[in-house]
Amino acid sequence: MKNRIRELREEKGITQEQLGAMVGTSRQAINAIETEKFEPSIWLAYDISKVFDFPIEEVFLFEESQRKSRADSSRGDSNGNKKYSIL
Repeated sequence: MKNRIRELREEKGITQEQLGAMVGTSRQAINAIETEKFEPSIWLAYDISKVFDFPIEEVFLFEESQRKSRADSSRGDSNGNKKYSIL
């Protein structure tokens, strides 16, 4: 999931460590979210958006990603076949 955290954080003049402290997480977690290596919980995403005083959908951009989401990978393969079947 793409996001504008780095852009908004730099505009506000705060570090990853400061943002992490504001929302109750680590600098490493903020870095992982910024670099799209980790998707935050809805509650963490909400808290981050509140720091910047923007709606969540203006901080986190819900668009198609190159990576498959966890939900996509559990749904099945590219042909629509489910990975698991119950007999």
